[in-house]
Order: sequence, then structure tokens, then C-alpha cells
Amino acid sequence: MKKSFEELVNLAKVLRAENGCAWDRKQTFESIKKWLLDEANEVAEAIDKKDYENLKEELGDLMYIILFISSIAEEKGLFTIKDSMQNAREKLIRRHSHVFGEDKTDDLDEIHRRWQETKKQEKNDKTDNI
Repeated sequence: MKKSFEELVNLAKVLRAENGCAWDRKQTFESIKKWLLDEANEVAEAIDKKDYENLKEELGDLMYIILFISSIAEEKGLFTIKDSMQNAREKLIRRHSHVFGEDKTDDLDEIHRRWQETKKQEKNDKTDNI
């Protein structure tokens, strides 16, 4: 899996490189938003239709768009896909305190309450750091 992921990351970089694709090189965060939303909608549609073969394809397309956007961010010196993945990992661990912390529970309402509480605290922390 790691090799496939790295190959897809590298493909985005090749397509945006000087000898890559003129259309891909021209894309910006703003111009690629439409394609991001289109791909997300196609994923949702495949789920609604229970079309799992198409879901596999659409998830790949969505994943590529995400990697493509992160490639633009890396070119601009903003962040890398590794940074995004690390942030997601840390956030999921924080928000799953019932799994990774000491306050174990299987109560769905309690899990949701804690998730929302943690999310609210994260937003407050960001505001405090501005």
C-alpha cells in the first residue's frame, strides 16, 4: 500500500512538473475546487447506488485530487501531504479518547458528546493562539 500511495503522490508531482501536463501545471487551489466537489459527489453517488466497483474508482479519483491539492501546497511551501496525514492522525486520536484514553465507553451518545466537546476545544485553542 505504501508503494501505491507514494506512486500516486509522485504522479501528481510529475504532472505538475515542467515537462508534465500544461493543464495540471495551470491549476490552483481555486481552480481545482470544482473537481474536488465533483469527485466527492461521485463518491457519494456510488455509495447511494451501492455500486462498489464504481466506489473503488471514485475513491481513487478523490484521493488523487487530494494529493494533487497537497502537491500545490507543497510547491508553495505551505505544507506536505505528510503534514496533513499527521494532523489527521493526531486529531483522530484526540477525538477518540474513548479508544485511546482512559475514559472507555461504548455509549454512542457519550462518544458523540465527547467528540463535539473535543472539537469545540480545538477551535477555542486555535482562536486563543491567534
